[in-house]
Amino acid sequence: MSEVTSNFIHDIIDEDLAAGVVEEIHTRFPPEPNGYLHIGSAKAIWINVETARKYGGKFNLRYDDTNPAKEDNEYVRSIHEDLTWLGATPTGGIFYGSDYFDKCYEFAVQLIKDGKAYVCDLSADEMREYRGTLTEPGKNSPYRDRSVEENLDLFERMKNGEFPDGSHTLRAKIDMASPNINMRDPAIYRILHTSHHRQGNKWCIYPLYDYAHPIQDALEGITYSLCSLEFENHRPLYEWVVNNIGFDPKPKQREFARLNVTYTVMSKRYLRYLVENNLVDGWDDPRMPTLCGLRRRGYTPDSILDFVSRAGVAKAYSVVDIELLEHCIREELNAKAQRRICITSPIKVVVTNYPEDKTEYFEVSNNPNDETAGKRKVAFTRELYIDADDFAEVPPPKFFRMKPEGEVRLMGAYIVKCNEIVKDENGKVVEIRCTADLESGCGNPVDGRKVKGTIHWLSADHCYDANVMIYDKLFTIPNITEMPQEEYNNYLNADSLRKIESCKVEPALAEAAPGEKFQFVRNGYYCKDTKNPNTFNKIVGLKDSFPKNV
Repeated sequence: MSEVTSNFIHDIIDEDLAAGVVEEIHTRFPPEPNGYLHIGSAKAIWINVETARKYGGKFNLRYDDTNPAKEDNEYVRSIHEDLTWLGATPTGGIFYGSDYFDKCYEFAVQLIKDGKAYVCDLSADEMREYRGTLTEPGKNSPYRDRSVEENLDLFERMKNGEFPDGSHTLRAKIDMASPNINMRDPAIYRILHTSHHRQGNKWCIYPLYDYAHPIQDALEGITYSLCSLEFENHRPLYEWVVNNIGFDPKPKQREFARLNVTYTVMSKRYLRYLVENNLVDGWDDPRMPTLCGLRRRGYTPDSILDFVSRAGVAKAYSVVDIELLEHCIREELNAKAQRRICITSPIKVVVTNYPEDKTEYFEVSNNPNDETAGKRKVAFTRELYIDADDFAEVPPPKFFRMKPEGEVRLMGAYIVKCNEIVKDENGKVVEIRCTADLESGCGNPVDGRKVKGTIHWLSADHCYDANVMIYDKLFTIPNITEMPQEEYNNYLNADSLRKIESCKVEPALAEAAPGEKFQFVRNGYYCKDTKNPNTFNKIVGLKDSFPKNV
């Protein structure tokens, strides 16, 4: 995992260590199992894992499964799979928020006994009305002054299932005039007659996140609850819960700016909408920002963690250009990926002066940046395929690829000259007839003439058909935060996926394992799809990718 450099969070920890406030650092990642993790989650994971690692501490995975209406074991499995893939080992253990339901209930009873919580009968709409606004204080619930005995009785009956959903809540008794709306007697328990994915039907009341989370942190010995900036206004409630229950030592909540990426939606609610309405091919669609989608597209753990590391840790809001993510995977694969040939728009070339029954092999490099990658042999025969974009019947200025009466180098093999063009009844070029300088081999012409252009090719007898999936950005607007949520669909990119069928690829690619990555020569970086056989997903283009539309 990419090493985290010092940041404002570590400055806080360093001060606490120097003052003796903490001894062992303990962090956690608390995802709600109501969707798949995305690249924004990777930042939170990286911060918590690497902070614990830097200080020789522990890191927990804790599923925040306190809302059974939206949770599912499918998401539990996917979260663990994604953490494992990233290399984020929970050195402190794996836990569930539901593990603490009994303790949360006990602490709620104690708060009632201490006069710090009460059962309220206001409806959700009435609670919003009583809460006030940012400029006006709220007003006390008419049920705020119930006796301890009445509150205990009602809360137990809530637990026993005597009341319908929404009829009662347990609220913390704090201050309805607080300038922080989160402190205006927030609800800490609600009635929900829904089966829980782990607890079954044991409970029909469930603690709310702002109440349950600090309890979970304290019970697990978490020292720093590191979360995104939208929870900053919730920190006073976090501290109220910790202080009024009486935990010692007390975990600290500290916030960092969440990861925002251009052209990318991070809302799990909307990502779920895309999946459920078949606007994408599932959570692992390679256009999705989910970790499983990025994995299927061909991104690696190192490239994602390198990206979040370069994006940095700060408190200020910012949007990171998605091109930085593309740079990270391109940089990694340029060094590691083996080269292969793929002809996306094949056009036949006949080398008329080459024997029909002859096959010879030319050696080409597997990776010019890695001598240990070795070389492979590519078959050469009379009939070949080149890419249609490498030929121009009427070439533009400075076109150094194949053109009438022009010479071009076949990569790693002979120099050929275009002598004749064959077209079909519609005027489309279907075959190019060439002659080869059979003395050129893979070297320079013996007469010293200069040939500027080089194109890739494949033997027509030694290749096979494959599909190539070309992915573009899922949205057309760079800053998603400027887009009204109700209008997301208006900004979906209609050209975010293009399927190219019957491409010609090297025989070696037939044996590629699902998920294996390659550089397609002069084209870009591709990954063997894990769901569709004989299909390669485009990860990212070359820095100066050619052709531009592939």
